[in-house]
Amino acid sequence: MKRFTCLLLVAAACASEAHAQRVARDVPYATTHERQVLDVYAPEGAKNLPVVFWIHGGGWQSGDKGMVAQKPKAFTGAGFVFVSINHRLLPTVDMGALTRDVASALGWVHKNIATHGGDPTRLLVMGHSSGGQLAALMCTDDRYAKAEGVSLTIIKGCVPVDADTFDIPAIIEMAETRARVHRLSMPTYGHRQQFGDDPAKQRDFSAVTVVAVVPRVGRVLALPLAQGVLEPGILAFLIKQLGLQVQQLIGHPAEEGFNLASVDGLAATGRRAEACTAYVAGRQPMPVTTAVAHVSC
Repeated sequence: MKRFTCLLLVAAACASEAHAQRVARDVPYATTHERQVLDVYAPEGAKNLPVVFWIHGGGWQSGDKGMVAQKPKAFTGAGFVFVSINHRLLPTVDMGALTRDVASALGWVHKNIATHGGDPTRLLVMGHSSGGQLAALMCTDDRYAKAEGVSLTIIKGCVPVDADTFDIPAIIEMAETRARVHRLSMPTYGHRQQFGDDPAKQRDFSAVTVVAVVPRVGRVLALPLAQGVLEPGILAFLIKQLGLQVQQLIGHPAEEGFNLASVDGLAATGRRAEACTAYVAGRQPMPVTTAVAHVSC
């Protein structure tokens, strides 16, 4: 209880000392659907600042760009422009349309973020849970970025938070094998229903498949890992084989820092939080020992 109270006090202090921020809400990045909008948070007087591009979680079928808690305040206070996007949801559209929404938002940011004080050549793509799968795909499969006139070279880092959907055929096989072995009912709205029956399409939405053709741009891909989650480790191994840098950030809920995944996460100060913001800004690489609060940085 004492530790939690201290964290609250730290968060309050951070909030009171943070720079004033400007917020542009519900900015359309496309015109097909009401969910094709984003919010932009920028420090007053922002100019040429690095940009955090945030994709919400919710299993591809729920969630909202407003699920950011203290993240905008934490990042704008540290000298970033923070963008949080909505996208269309399953089952209203299929996974292809949903993924293209994210790419469209990325394209809008590249073309327009300078008017909000952001640097269109320094983007960090982040997402929670299902948003982490989408973030990893945006950063590994250049077809989505190219369709929007964007080069992957503008993406300086990728942080999928609490995400493990990087090999969809393997996830489907594991879930269905478990059901058969334990004589359980087959999933009625699992990954097969979300990503379809076509193995080729399943592979197309899997970062472990498309990472083999990642351009060698030398950027850092940070992969927060939950304890005991194997799949992101496989993706990290493949990325290393391409000669790119990758850090696996494994943490514990009790460690200091701010939890990027938590809806009610608090911004906190400390060695790990400072190392995270330095990494995001491109000032230094993130060593494994600076991992913090449960798959977050």
